[in-house]
Amino acid sequence: MLTSSTPTPGNLPKPGPRPGPRPGAAASAKSGATPGLDTPIPVQLPPASDPSKFGRVSEDGTVFVKTRDGEREVGQWKAGTPEEGLAHYGKRYDDLATEVELLETRLKAHPGEAEGIKKTAHELKETLPTATVVGDLDALDKRLDDIIAHSEVAGEQAQAEKARRRGEAIAAKEKLAAEAEDIAENSTDWKTAGDRIRDILEEWKQIRGIDRKTDDGLWKRYSRARDAFNRRRGAHFAELDRGRAAAKKLKEELVERAEALKDSTEWRETAHAFRDLMTEWKAAGRAPREVDDKLWAAFRAAQDHFFDARNAINNERDKEFAANAEAKDALLAEYDPQIDPAKSIDAAKNKLRELQEKWEEVGFVPRDRVREYEDKIQALEKRVSDAESAQWRRTDPEVQARVAQFQSRADDLKAQAEAASNKGNAKKAAELNEQAAQWQQWADTAAAAVDDQ
Repeated sequence: MLTSSTPTPGNLPKPGPRPGPRPGAAASAKSGATPGLDTPIPVQLPPASDPSKFGRVSEDGTVFVKTRDGEREVGQWKAGTPEEGLAHYGKRYDDLATEVELLETRLKAHPGEAEGIKKTAHELKETLPTATVVGDLDALDKRLDDIIAHSEVAGEQAQAEKARRRGEAIAAKEKLAAEAEDIAENSTDWKTAGDRIRDILEEWKQIRGIDRKTDDGLWKRYSRARDAFNRRRGAHFAELDRGRAAAKKLKEELVERAEALKDSTEWRETAHAFRDLMTEWKAAGRAPREVDDKLWAAFRAAQDHFFDARNAINNERDKEFAANAEAKDALLAEYDPQIDPAKSIDAAKNKLRELQEKWEEVGFVPRDRVREYEDKIQALEKRVSDAESAQWRRTDPEVQARVAQFQSRADDLKAQAEAASNKGNAKKAAELNEQAAQWQQWADTAAAAVDDQ
């Protein structure tokens, strides 16, 4: 039995391994890459052929295959019957047909590999004239021609698809790079921005199909933006740490000053001093949290110590001042009816002065009733002052002179009207009487206003 030089699936060249993503950067896979031959491809094996239709074994054991160009010797068979010989060479044909079937399947599944498939199809086609097989070689030749033709179309389509995917990938990474640059320049929400910078990196790694040069340029943009953000964030927190250290020192001084004031009995002045300390505390900023809380507790303790002591004194005084409130109620009951400006302003003023002197002699009332008693004494003071103002307006020389002026003018016009009437000038008399009536009305109105006051 002769050996065959016909290529079989076992001795076809296999594609080598592909490199993985660059460490520390997004993977830039081979442009337009698709799964390689190591990816399982479902292939439906063709049914076994009938070699008797495409070949024969002569009496001397020579094996022939029939093609459109005639018969061609493919080998010798002397190991068995002619049928077994045809079956043997037919099996070789089936193996070759399976290779063609595999190329067709690969082209459909992975059009991006069209160039390699086309090359393999050419190589197989060149072996057909000398292939030591028995089967429909003309059909295989046509199928290989179809594969070559379809590979060219698929290759063009794959290149177009590759270019489209490359454009989309570049646009996606440009968008991510621009976002990272914006964050690096503008964001002050440090945690959210830092999380987004990391998320951008994860998204970046999923984007493939860009040539190395372009990908490296985009990666440098992202990397520079990330570094700039980290530097700016680091500077911010360093400044924050310096500010917190300064706040710590200042608040320690404020605590010392508060401790020095807490036992003071200069209630008013010290209360103002504590309010000033609180204003300084708020303006000092925050110290480190664990220190800030302790300093605040110490400051607040000194503050509470002072105000608790002051409140205790005030509460004790309020108990003493309760009797003063009762005494002032008695004074109000006594003097309120006597302070009556309607009867006599001078008498009302004298009684008010008496009340004010006794009011001061009584002393303080409880703190929560101070406004109440101020309002009561002020109401009596207002009663007298309003009466004085009204009296002054009624006796104001300017007002009285104005009333007299109006009345004098009205009387003068009436006299002129009477004289005109006596002379028989009725029209003139009517005009003068009309003017006199107007001036009399003004005089009456002014006089009434003075009386109402």
